[in-house]
Amino acid sequence: MTYRPTATAAWKTLQTQAELASSERITDFFSQNPKRSSDMSVQCGELHLDFSKNLVSDQTWQALLELVEQSPLQEHRAAMFSGENINTTEDRAVLHAALRAEIGDQTVAAAAAESDQRVSLVKQQLNQVALVSEKIRSGSWVGSTGKAITDVINIGIGGSDLGPKLACSALQEFAHPTINLHFISNVDGAEILSTLKKLNPETTLVALASKTFTTQETLLNAKTTRNWFEQELGLKDAQTSSHFVGLTASRENALAYGIPNEQILEFAEWVGGRYSLWSSIGLSIAISIGFDKFEEMLAGAREMDLHFQTAPADKNMPVILALLGIWYNNFLGAQSNAVIPYCERLLLLPSYLQQLDMESNGKSTTLDGQQVNYDTGAILWGQTGTNGQHAFFQLLHQGTRLAPVDFIALAKDGMSNEEHHRVLLGNMLAQASALMCGQEAPAGEQHRYYPGNKPSNTLLLRELSAKNFGALVALYEHKVFVQGSIWDINSFDQWGVELGKKMANQLLADNDGQTADLDPSTKALSAYIESCQ
Repeated sequence: MTYRPTATAAWKTLQTQAELASSERITDFFSQNPKRSSDMSVQCGELHLDFSKNLVSDQTWQALLELVEQSPLQEHRAAMFSGENINTTEDRAVLHAALRAEIGDQTVAAAAAESDQRVSLVKQQLNQVALVSEKIRSGSWVGSTGKAITDVINIGIGGSDLGPKLACSALQEFAHPTINLHFISNVDGAEILSTLKKLNPETTLVALASKTFTTQETLLNAKTTRNWFEQELGLKDAQTSSHFVGLTASRENALAYGIPNEQILEFAEWVGGRYSLWSSIGLSIAISIGFDKFEEMLAGAREMDLHFQTAPADKNMPVILALLGIWYNNFLGAQSNAVIPYCERLLLLPSYLQQLDMESNGKSTTLDGQQVNYDTGAILWGQTGTNGQHAFFQLLHQGTRLAPVDFIALAKDGMSNEEHHRVLLGNMLAQASALMCGQEAPAGEQHRYYPGNKPSNTLLLRELSAKNFGALVALYEHKVFVQGSIWDINSFDQWGVELGKKMANQLLADNDGQTADLDPSTKALSAYIESCQ
């Protein structure tokens, strides 16, 4: 029988509940249930989620849990972890969880042997990451003139850039004292050229991160870097030297490019780009924080994997976040979701989650190829607090749009001090409370009216350890998966990026863009750009 979320009894119940929500107040829910805060809190390892400040009555919450039961989530989850090809449009398995799994984690007998083989393969690949990262960190990996590496440029784009860059920023407390990491993704030449001007080629290593080793932006930035080595050191074919390593699922293409075989760190073809920081793509992370901390990051993600597979829905952190997102997206008309980390080291988290969420669930076709007639992925955005308070929080408090918020913070912070951290957390707690409670306007001063009733989640990490960071990222990975499963879409392909690539190649192949099969506006713009050269 074909599954459609809108045809389930729970969906219809939620539509009725949504009509009631306009007259409900979140603050009233606490009066009705004095235990609401504890009932709507859940712990996984050192992550604590309080979701009590949501516009969700007890009746609505039960209907959301029924939606899970009436969806194929349980079957989809089992299929993903057992290695079935759930990425149907590309006929691929989705096995990023295998990158942090341990032998024996798979309990389904039919899949256990194959799962253990995958774990063993990953261990072998990550052993290479350990060896290479330690050589670089210890100073025994030297450049062409015999000098130790002081700077590493990670050249990649999308998942080959966002994940490692976020991790190195988030975990800078543990960063190597003398090795600097630089991340280049944009094909905008100003980025790579300005970076190279600051570096010494004798002590620079380039990590080319590309699953296929055919990514246009990555190869162009690599070409510019190779030219720099030649100009500065007279080093022809620099990609064959000790200044380059390749991170890829295609050893063949990396070899053809000229990377020496022993300098290629491979990962499996079934690793999706936006889920690849756990693999050899994470070499820059291991260089920065050390492989032991990298393993702690994997352990935190695995802890969340096990929680996701075993916790009941009403105490399952990824399921809870997913259901709340569906409630606002599909029933209350919210078109976006804000992620506000109250930690400057998590500045890049919203950018990372934009790819994870919007590339995964920005779909309008069901698993059986039908057009959806309901909303899927929401627009995700955000900024760190307290900076956001002096920017867009005005809209959150008094604007006309509903934008649920995920507040994320550290209960304690080893890089801060007591005064700063107390003020930071006080601001976050106050903002979440103010959004929910609001404030009546003084007589004659309607501009000081705060309507309140604005929902939020609060996610507290005990501290920003490598383990807790891993758990945080895995939490959002699984949240995205749950939503995709309930929406009946494929969260693991990204065909939406292909048309733009095709048209860019078409335009670039035609120097002035006038004979290419393009619309009149694009031709006119191309001609104007040409006239400015």
